[in-house]
Amino acid sequence: MSEDTFRSVTIERTSVGRYVVRNARGGSISMGSGGDDSFTPVELLLAAIGGCTAIDVDHITSRRAEPTRFSVEVSGDKIRDESGGNRMRDLRVEFAVTFPAGPDGDRAREALPRSLQQSHDRLCTVSRTVELGTPVTIVEAAED
Repeated sequence: MSEDTFRSVTIERTSVGRYVVRNARGGSISMGSGGDDSFTPVELLLAAIGGCTAIDVDHITSRRAEPTRFSVEVSGDKIRDESGGNRMRDLRVEFAVTFPAGPDGDRAREALPRSLQQSHDRLCTVSRTVELGTPVTIVEAAED
């Protein structure tokens, strides 16, 4: 992997069922098993799916007009079955975006459906990875 394509985060345990996720730029977010207000891994997955498309759509449409409302709700059902184990299904990303009246707002409204489709079809790395399915390799690191 080249330096410009490689992505990673580090997850460190802070206590039973509580973790902090850090990126290479110094950002961090709390993650947990759902016993407190920390995000669960499933919630982070939903946030990543919606956030990726939100960023794409925002960059495209806000060039035309600043939205007066920009809200994204991501949902799905967490299920467990014998054939697939624990997983999510029926994932849905719903955008509620409003632009001001006038020619700039009209151009942004016109660009919205196309930008949603572009993000879904080719721009959003997260949802593309989920939809196409990518193998995950889990390994144990050598002890220090």
